[in-house]
Amino acid sequence: MPMNSTEQERFFWNLPFDALQAQLQLDPAGISTADAQARMMRFGPNVLQARGGNGLAIQYLRHFKNPLVLILLAASLISAFTGEITGFAIIWIIVLLSVTLDFYQEYRASQAAERLKQSVEVSTTVMRDGRSTQLPMSQLVPGDVVMLSAGDLMPADCRLIEARDFFINQSLLTGESYPVEKKAGDLQVAVEDLAEASNAVFMGTSVISGMGKAFVCRTGDDTAVGKIAYSLESTPPPTSFSIGTHQFGMLIMRLTILLVLFVFLINALFQRPFMESFLFAIALAVGLTPELLPMVVTVTLSRGALRMARHKVIVKQLAAIHNLGSMDVLCTDKTGTLTEARIHLERHLDALGRDSEQVLKLAYLNSYFETGIKSPLDEAILEKESIDVSGWRKVDEVPFDFERRRVSVLLDGEGSRMLAVKGAPEDILKLCTHYMTDGDQGISALDAQARKSIRELHDSLSQGGLRLLGIAWRQVAADHPHAVVDDESELTFAGFAAFFDPPKQSAAKAIRALAAGGIDVKVITGDGEQITRHLFAQLGIPVRGVLTGSEVQQMDEPALAVRAQEANLMCRLSPAQKNRIILSLKSQGRTVGYLGDGINDAPSLQSADVGISVDSAADVAKAAAHIILLEQDLGVLYTGVLEGRRTHVNIMKYIMMGTSSNFGNMFSMAGATLFLPFLPMLPVQILLNNLLYDVSELPIPMDTVDNSSLLRPRHWDTSFIRNFMLVMGPVSSLFDFITFFILLKVFDAGEKLFHTGWFIESLATQVLVIFIIRTRGKFFRSRPSKTLLATSLAVVLIALLLPFSPMAPILGFVAPPPLFFLILPILLLCYLTAMEMVKGWFYRHFLKY
Repeated sequence: MPMNSTEQERFFWNLPFDALQAQLQLDPAGISTADAQARMMRFGPNVLQARGGNGLAIQYLRHFKNPLVLILLAASLISAFTGEITGFAIIWIIVLLSVTLDFYQEYRASQAAERLKQSVEVSTTVMRDGRSTQLPMSQLVPGDVVMLSAGDLMPADCRLIEARDFFINQSLLTGESYPVEKKAGDLQVAVEDLAEASNAVFMGTSVISGMGKAFVCRTGDDTAVGKIAYSLESTPPPTSFSIGTHQFGMLIMRLTILLVLFVFLINALFQRPFMESFLFAIALAVGLTPELLPMVVTVTLSRGALRMARHKVIVKQLAAIHNLGSMDVLCTDKTGTLTEARIHLERHLDALGRDSEQVLKLAYLNSYFETGIKSPLDEAILEKESIDVSGWRKVDEVPFDFERRRVSVLLDGEGSRMLAVKGAPEDILKLCTHYMTDGDQGISALDAQARKSIRELHDSLSQGGLRLLGIAWRQVAADHPHAVVDDESELTFAGFAAFFDPPKQSAAKAIRALAAGGIDVKVITGDGEQITRHLFAQLGIPVRGVLTGSEVQQMDEPALAVRAQEANLMCRLSPAQKNRIILSLKSQGRTVGYLGDGINDAPSLQSADVGISVDSAADVAKAAAHIILLEQDLGVLYTGVLEGRRTHVNIMKYIMMGTSSNFGNMFSMAGATLFLPFLPMLPVQILLNNLLYDVSELPIPMDTVDNSSLLRPRHWDTSFIRNFMLVMGPVSSLFDFITFFILLKVFDAGEKLFHTGWFIESLATQVLVIFIIRTRGKFFRSRPSKTLLATSLAVVLIALLLPFSPMAPILGFVAPPPLFFLILPILLLCYLTAMEMVKGWFYRHFLKY
């Protein structure tokens, strides 16, 4: 059945090229900037929009979604209908101030983080105004002409204009992991399945090899990936940090429900006014809830991201900062990380260990005509010296893949047709039946003795720190039409291309720093064991264990788990084996980071807790990574690790403070309802107390962190937080009850004086204990940030002045007697001393790291 026009538009790969060109007003030379701007207005930016994207108003209103806040506002409305207009107005003012402050801080932080993310946005080569330029993928529009090569991430859904040995990995859409070849031209038969659209490429897929030129036909949500569940924008699996915050939230919720029900029940038994008791219980619940936690987390992480950016570390996902601080295993390749990545071709040897121009010529021809991504080894070969290739013509190619670990090029020249092959030496050698003994003239059978001799040469060169490629060739018939994998057999072994990459001087120091910081560095590479051992020796890194790809292939999961933990040198690994090792380490509770920059690294970058790449990496690697290094150096990465730990510590400061003095005061308030003939504090006073306390904690993301807190990986531990609350909270409650005794027995306080006195004491203790809890050491040895110090003291001063302000009658305060202000400093000093002593005892008994 022929397709109708709507279907033809949907399946753009089925349209004849002329019809598609007319429909989208395509120009092979590209469109102009003015035309691009007009199309951008029509089609929108080339991004996958989160479904139901929200504007600022919706984002602001989302901050009211806390059920306790909604109940409080509803209760205040009921209170207003009963005539309590003053209480209604104050509650609304306090809630609006708190929510607005939270929204403003979080929005500003998220904007800063988004700007950083855009600074490392994947770009693509596009024709604009008749010339080639680099543009972010988001700026592409239908009608643009893009140039594609190996390592590129497909920027949109495109129709190919030109393609040469163009192989694509489109497993994102089809699930098929093997590369597929794409070609330009009209399809002979219309197809609906995009997997069969051999003349089109789709957003999110990646180029494995070859070169292509294509028209952009669909962008953003109109792309194939935009139509199917917007998988690139889907929520990632929960990290240890998100799981920890969820567990903490559940703990708080259970405690809040129990405490509120208890308070409401006691007030009902004493037959106190229902509305007053209800507002009190809800206000108490709001006081218990760490409502600033989302803001503190976002602001702390974003500030960490900004600090990391100054150290050349760009964060794409804020949660990755916490994972970086928690990382206790770093898996990394060696090239560019442990070495200078200044690879040069040191020697070109035949099978007998003699310098051979024929080996250089075969390697040069293979690298010159290869259309896949040019590796540093290819560049080193081509830079060695210029070889005249004018007499050679490329016929076909079998692109490199990470299972075969070789590339073959079919060439015509010098009156014959041959297949030139280069790749991993052991794999090349397995395919050879002969070897060259005298240039290209002498060829002998590759018997067992010759194989042994070549392997000994290989081991000798590798132990000297040289990285090797095996070079081979095969004569084929003059009419041999195509190169296929099956042609890579009965080869003649030519020899080795030997490369040298000097070790990076900063690497040894960085690895020692990472090890001292509790991070186990494991080198995961496709290179051989001998060359990697030589590098370890040069850097002074002890080899604790070796794991090879062939061994991984034979292991079951329990065996791999043991060996992966022990070994720190893992060599001759395929991408699938690298990924399997990372997943094995994660299954054992390790927080794993992976540093990679190649096409083959994308699966491992996604599987790791924190995927780390570099700005010069392949597009697909940068897209998969959570963190981008602007400089490929482990020292830069270690700086990022310290920032990750610093952000974790500051987040935990808020958690620890919220679960100690704040909870202690709320428990005290609940307990006071048992013996007081009135509410221990009015609902409005509780909310004001909570708001001022929140203000004092706003500078926590900017606070300094003790160096001792940065020595080990930082992990979320809900049981540790719970124990801290159960130990420190009662100390706060004890001093609250002492305050109750003083107010009732020394001052014979009535309702208003009791409210005033306890408001001042509770706020002062909550705020000042920040300086005790913010450090695990002695508080006087740890210097807080000036902003935190100034804000905290200002909030305490406001609490002291409120009873003397014009707001006092509205809030239900009265001026305390002078004696109260003489007793208060003594009470605060005793409280802070007790908290410091109990804190020291707690960390000695409960600290795990």
